[in-house]
Parts: sequence; C-alpha cells; structure tokens
Amino acid sequence: MKKLNYLLLAVFLSFFSFSINAQTVDEIIENYIENTGGAENWAKVESVKMNITVNQMGMEIPIEQYSSSERTYSKISVQGQEIKQGVFDGETLWSTNFMSMKAEKSDQEDVQIVKDQLAEFPDPFLNYKENGFTAELMGTEVVEGSDTFKVKLTKKPMVVDGEEVPNVVIYYFDAENFVPIMMHEEVMSGPGKGMIMEAKMSDYQEVEGLYMPFSMSQGVKDQPGQPLTIKSIELNVEADESEFKFPETVTEEENN
Repeated sequence: MKKLNYLLLAVFLSFFSFSINAQTVDEIIENYIENTGGAENWAKVESVKMNITVNQMGMEIPIEQYSSSERTYSKISVQGQEIKQGVFDGETLWSTNFMSMKAEKSDQEDVQIVKDQLAEFPDPFLNYKENGFTAELMGTEVVEGSDTFKVKLTKKPMVVDGEEVPNVVIYYFDAENFVPIMMHEEVMSGPGKGMIMEAKMSDYQEVEGLYMPFSMSQGVKDQPGQPLTIKSIELNVEADESEFKFPETVTEEENN
C-alpha cells in the first residue's frame, strides 16, 4: 500500500510539473490579462492615479503618482513641502533637485526614455507584439515559496549616453493566479549601472473591474527592499494642468 501511495504521489507531482512547463508564453500572458480584468477593460484605462505611503525611519511619507499614455508626475510630501519628480507634460521632463530644491529639466535622452515608457501604458503586455516587443518563457522558478513562470520581456532598445543599450525586464508570474509577483531589471546608467533592481508585488485588489497590486517593495536584488503601501488607486481621472507646469525662476532683475 505504501508503494502504491508513493507511486500515486510521484505521478501527481509529475503531472503538476508537466502542467506548469506545458504553458506557452502566449498562454501565460493571455491568462494574466484575462485574470486581471480582460483586454477590453484594460484598453479603457486612460490614466491611473495612486496614493502611496513609504515608511522612512518611522516616518510615513505620502506620494501621489499619476500616469497616462502621454503625461506623468510623482509628488512627494515631506514635512509640509511638496517635491516633484519625473514630471512630464508631453514635451518637457523635469524634477526637483533634492540639494538645491530647484526644478531642473532633463536632457532629450531621458525625455525619449519616458516617452517610450508611457507608450506602454497601461500595461507593457497589452498589445506587446504590436509594440515590437518579444516575450520568452525562460522556465519556472520558486519565489518565496510560490511556483512562478519566468518571462523575459525584450522591449525596444534605449539610448544611453548616445549608444543603444538593451531594454529587458524579467517577470515572475505566479503559476496559480498568473499575476506578476516579482520583476528584475538591470540599471543601464548612473552610479547604479549594472545593478539588478528588484520589485515585488502582492495584495492584488479590484479597482473598477481590474486587479492591481496594493503592496510593493523596491530595491536592489538580494538586499532588503523599500516597502510601499498603495492606499488608493483611481482610474481615468483628469490631472490639474498646474501639476505639470515647470516652475519658472523669477530673477532679481525681473523683480526690479
């Protein structure tokens, strides 16, 4: 009887393993889109506004993040002061310098990178083939006790310092629910060049018929990540035009 039980268990595990590996990358992506609301509902999303909380040394820092296919901004509130990062109005990209606390415009390379990122809105897997991306199933992997499908998404190359560099993101889809629970992406410029950035997603909740993660962490692979809690998500809201306006500096000569 024991031998029979072991045999049945081995057959079950073998069948389960085969079921996981038998998935194609197209099936995984189709299941992901369907399980999170369906392509038709995703196509209706014109903008996403999130209210996020980050805990820094015991202090909760609220962040407001807005994105559409053409514009984006992040607004950080620290001790009654608003600091804007990655503000893009469709033409100009700017951020507040944390040292001088003055707004600074970014160069055209960074502008193009943000344009390409927004062109993926609201999800890089929605119509990914039409966008010229390729997806590859790299196998399966266990992530924090969960079986996942490891999918490599190769997007159009980025231009960094005048040279084209690969634009690749590795997604780990939960094998049961077909939602991403982890992402890896290599930093291609700056002090962190060569590092692998890691994002983890969990606590998927319904937002107007779509399922989105309400808990995330971001950081460098194999190091503790920074936890983020998403307090609310609003779809298809209009942003005030003032949020994108570059603050022009008034000189002493203009005052006189």
